[in-house]
Parts: sequence; C-alpha cells; structure tokens
Amino acid sequence: MSRSMKSAFTLALALAAAGCSDPVDKAAKARIFSAEDPPKVVASAKQKLPPEDVASNPQVARRILGMDAAEVTERLGPHRFQSSVSYEWSSASSNPVKLTETRTFRAGPGGVGGDFHGVMENSRDQGLEVMRVGGQVFARNRYGPFRQRLRDRGMAERTRAELTGAIRDFDSLFQGRLKLTPDGTVTYEGRTAWKYTVTLAPAPEGTTSQALPAAFQPKGGVDESTRRRGNFFAHRVPRSLDGEVVVDADTSVVLKARLDGRIGVPQEKTPEAAELRLTLESALSEIGQDPKLTPPENFLPDADKPQGIADALDTFGIERKKPEGAEKDKATGEGSPADPEDEDGQ
Repeated sequence: MSRSMKSAFTLALALAAAGCSDPVDKAAKARIFSAEDPPKVVASAKQKLPPEDVASNPQVARRILGMDAAEVTERLGPHRFQSSVSYEWSSASSNPVKLTETRTFRAGPGGVGGDFHGVMENSRDQGLEVMRVGGQVFARNRYGPFRQRLRDRGMAERTRAELTGAIRDFDSLFQGRLKLTPDGTVTYEGRTAWKYTVTLAPAPEGTTSQALPAAFQPKGGVDESTRRRGNFFAHRVPRSLDGEVVVDADTSVVLKARLDGRIGVPQEKTPEAAELRLTLESALSEIGQDPKLTPPENFLPDADKPQGIADALDTFGIERKKPEGAEKDKATGEGSPADPEDEDGQ
C-alpha cells in the first residue's frame, strides 16, 4: 500500500472515530433508532393504583372512578360492561320527569386498539350503536341501518369513553364529593376485590373556583331550556348520597357500583328550584372472555352526504343545487363531463 493510500485510510479511521465519539451524534442516533413511545393509555395502564389507598388519597380515588374504557381494557382484557342510569326531576311547579338510560359495552382482546361493541338506549326509544371490528367502524341510531364510518376520526373512541363513563359522570355531577370508606374485601367473578361504602363528603372549605370567561350569547337570547340547564349546573348543591363501589385488587378497575344521590337547586339561586334524583348500577362480567365480534352482515357504505337528506328534498319538492352543465346535458345531451373511461380511450 502506498504512503498516500495509508494516509487516506488513517484519516478516514480518525474521522469515523471522531464521529462516533461526538455526544451530539450519539444522542441523535439514540433518538432515531429508539423504540416508539407507547400510547398514553398504555403508559397509564402500567401505573400502579393501590386500591387500598382509595379512601385516603383523593387523587387515586379520582383516577379509579374516572378510568377510561381504553385503560380498563388494557388492565383487564376482554370484558362486558353494563350500566343503568336513572334520572328523576321534580319541582313544585311541574310533574316529575323520568328518564332511564342503559349502556352495554363489550371489549375484545387487543387493548386500546382492539375490537369493541357499544349500545346506548333510553326509555324515550332513543339510542345509538357503535362497533369497531378489525379496524373498521360501523355506527347507527337505534332503528337505522349500520353505516361504515371511514372518516369520523376519533368518533369510535369518543363513543367508547361516553358509553363507559357513567361513574365518572356521576362523580362530576356531585362535584367530586364521593367519600369512599373501606368495608373489607369480597370475591367478585372469582377475583379478590376491595369494597367501599359511598357517602357524601362535606363541601370543601376555603376553595374558590377559577373564574371563567363569560359564555357567548346568541343574538336572540338564550332559550328557556338552555337557561334552566345553565342555572342547574351553576347552582347545584349535592344533598345526599349512598351506595357502594367494588374495586379489583389486582388491576384497580371498578368491577361493580351502586350509587343513589340527590342534587338540588336552592330557591334563592333561581326561580326554577328543582331536585334531581340520580341512581346508577353498573357491573363488569365475562372478564377474559373473547366476545368474537364480527362486522354487521348488511351495512351502508360511507358517504359524503347521507342520501336521506336528498330524499327529503325530493319529497317536499325542493330543487337540489345542480352542478354547472347539468341542465344543458339533460336538455340537449351536450356539455356533459367526460366519462373517466372515455378519457382513457376505452
């Protein structure tokens, strides 16, 4: 090997050694070739939430009571969840108004990205149904046909969270004042679980809520229904609460819950003084059993605009907006856009 070739080879080795020893290069290579971070839900599911700390640690209690369905599936695997929520409004000026809502949810294997099937129905003959099988999403209202949903990003996940969030919603309505008192351990679905008695915690003292910007008002003013709902949420006062919650000892998932509470709006706060009685019963079952979900046999394809809207326009004689050249094409047969196959000369 000539002297010049030896010098070039030595220089190349030196540059390579210098490049490998550069801490900036090492850090960049570590970032490029590192494993992808797991989804947030997967990371949350690995967090240890000791159920024995629920009574003494409000943060642990809020995490367990508000656990999302995706995290529950990551922790527990396939399962079936069912809850029944009843609302009863009463006031001095009107008859009681009742509504019962039933939610059923089946989770398949695969964790956060796995299959699931959820149904929500109420006593007013309303409801919806959503399922995800093999990455495909299908949805329908209570009596309509299934329609494939290809472009509703996150719709299935949001519905999954809503279907299984009854306990979280209950806790929110009662302003986080669910007090859990240990009541020993029990066996549920063959699993060891902690049992808690639920009562109404005293209202916190010396806390001030963060001031929020004023809500936008419509030009014609707020309608009566919206105004009453706003007054209820602004001035609601939890009055009573009792029940029980059963928490899995291994996964810290709520396996069963029964809650019964009342919320009132004082007369001095709003003319529409009223009381809401809210009851909830929920339970998990079929833990570890694969529901073997399959897509619906008959479903409508995804569409930019559901055909039902166009059919309604035709029924009432409302002319649809036609693209340019459509009328000319209908009358003369000219001016129609070229067929894709004609453009290819086929």
